[in-house]
Amino acid sequence: MLLGAVLAGGRSRRFGSDKAMALHHGKPLLAHAAEAVILCGRTMAGFIATAFAQETAADAKTQWHKVADQFRPTVPKLATLMDTAEEDVLAYMSFPPQHRTKLHSTNPLERVNGEIKRRTDVVGIFPNEDAITRLVGAILLEQNDEWAVQRARYMTLESVAQLSDDPLVTLPQMAA
Repeated sequence: MLLGAVLAGGRSRRFGSDKAMALHHGKPLLAHAAEAVILCGRTMAGFIATAFAQETAADAKTQWHKVADQFRPTVPKLATLMDTAEEDVLAYMSFPPQHRTKLHSTNPLERVNGEIKRRTDVVGIFPNEDAITRLVGAILLEQNDEWAVQRARYMTLESVAQLSDDPLVTLPQMAA
């Protein structure tokens, strides 16, 4: 009812002023409505987050379906969105557990992109496309070398080997 009064909004001859700005317990109705929407969003996000707390991919999918089914009667658009997004959202669950915490962040990629932007801005104008390719390739090779020798690597070769069909995982030979 509160949200209905706010959404109706505007001045009313019978009410005498803007309904959204009418005070209720010392605050405008619009402020109460905004708090209700934020609280509702946080509650829904909390329900959805329960799928991410599961240990296995099967458990996460089961929980995802349970949450979507709970939303279906009251928020059908959200439930439909959850149905269509399920595969993409839960794709990280197919990786080993030690990788999952690292996959949610794009910080390493953003750092590399920032470095590429910084160095290309320094050059300004490139004579041709090959020059851009050489510079960006050199930056990516440098970043690869840094990641390969880091003591606490983002993802170790041993943990990535679990994802491979090839049991022998080694670094490629460097070009001479």
